[in-house]
Amino acid sequence: MRITFVGHASMFIETEHGSILCDPWFNPAFFASWFPFPSNEYLDLSRISRPDYLYVSHLHHDHFDPQFLAEHVSKDATVLLPDYPMDHLGKELADLGFQRFVRTTNSQPVEVDGLRIMIEALVAPTDGPIGDSGLAVDDGETRIFNQNDSRPTELESLLAFGPYDGHFLQFSGAIWFPMVYDFAPKMKQALGRKKRAVEMARAKRYAEELGGTSVFPCAGPPAFLDDDLFDLNDFDRDPANIFPDQQVFLEYLRSEGMDNARLLIPGTVATLQDGKCEVEHPVPEAEVDRIFARKREYLEAYRARRRSCIQAARASWPQPDIDILAEIKPWWEGILEQADLTCAGVNGRVLLEVGHESFVIDFLDRRVDRWHGEECRYRFRIDQALVERCIARRDEDWVNELFLSCRFEAQRDGPYNEYVYNFFKCLSAERIQYAEGYFAEQAPVLELYPFGDYLVQRRCPHLKADLARFGEVEDGVLTCQLHGWQFELETGRCLTSDDRRLYTKPNRDEATS
Repeated sequence: MRITFVGHASMFIETEHGSILCDPWFNPAFFASWFPFPSNEYLDLSRISRPDYLYVSHLHHDHFDPQFLAEHVSKDATVLLPDYPMDHLGKELADLGFQRFVRTTNSQPVEVDGLRIMIEALVAPTDGPIGDSGLAVDDGETRIFNQNDSRPTELESLLAFGPYDGHFLQFSGAIWFPMVYDFAPKMKQALGRKKRAVEMARAKRYAEELGGTSVFPCAGPPAFLDDDLFDLNDFDRDPANIFPDQQVFLEYLRSEGMDNARLLIPGTVATLQDGKCEVEHPVPEAEVDRIFARKREYLEAYRARRRSCIQAARASWPQPDIDILAEIKPWWEGILEQADLTCAGVNGRVLLEVGHESFVIDFLDRRVDRWHGEECRYRFRIDQALVERCIARRDEDWVNELFLSCRFEAQRDGPYNEYVYNFFKCLSAERIQYAEGYFAEQAPVLELYPFGDYLVQRRCPHLKADLARFGEVEDGVLTCQLHGWQFELETGRCLTSDDRRLYTKPNRDEATS
């Protein structure tokens, strides 16, 4: 098996049974905040543009680059699709022109023309943009696991697929914490140190558990080239910086007694055969070393080359010209109305300072309004142009579009609250219903809701929609209005699909009244 590293989390896998292009990322992401590090701008794209298979792990824009896919990847490629409950990824790829899909089943190996593959899909609201995944590939002689930045919690199926000749995994930060928070400097440094240590220790633990013969750090860190963000880069091995680079992680592993990790830069070819790994870089070793030893100089030159790209992105952001409250109030209040568990999880108010205006998202009274001095446990300050762009595009996931850019400031009273950010991932009825259903299923008791003569599980077996809100009954058939799935009340049988069933039982109180 021959693997060409394409940059960040991307690789081009070549086998006797076909080639797989994984997560190609070339264009700046998250409002031109993130660029691939090291740069992959000089790669020969002709080698990777006609893969037999395409794998996109999830919709974060450092993995899903629609512009590159549209312009450079053959639409004859067959997409290896993770088993996500919501088909946003499949729809995005179909919109780009891809027509052939292998729809995998989570954690189940599948044979594809001589290749054995398995995709480990994660589906919690906290996983990526509601979904993240890793790809295992076996060509009959060599097995690899491309974990990218997924964090599987159950390893049994992965271990059963192995053992692995190569393991590709994230080791560095991919978030905004603690940099954007208005913490005291000493506190911010302490939090940064802890996060950096936890990230690398977690990656080491995965490497130990899966036992790959060779380990390859990938999926980070990005390069921050905008002048406003440039200092986020870890130039000097700052122990409080959450973006350590590949060399730092390799040294960490060696200090922990692991000497099987190998460095990749864009264009590096790793050949895995007969239990051995040969690595060939596209440039001499001295040039590879300079990227990391003289990192500030490297990134300053990179920044100069991409400055016009950043300026063009900035120029494309909208000029303030809309009534923000008029746009978000009906939109977000409709979401809050459905978000029982999310509102309970936030249990407070969120302040949005946008330009010269301030808005409150009140998860207690479920309203969005201008701020009149109410106490707000969570506070965000965001550039108005970025907010207006998200509104104009009706973005359903502001975490993916905005927060990962690190172009905002935040404050909070108390610890991190995942429900706050999950709300900003779920700005549509479909997304919030899925999140609410997921949270509800973590409860040990099945919640039932009365429909005439029957008690029915409250959450739709399809995508967890709240049937108390979206269920309608006619002639003994319950229809979920959110997606149109139908169930027989008497038997629970699904009339839309063979692999779902609704829990239902006679409502004795109703029947005897």
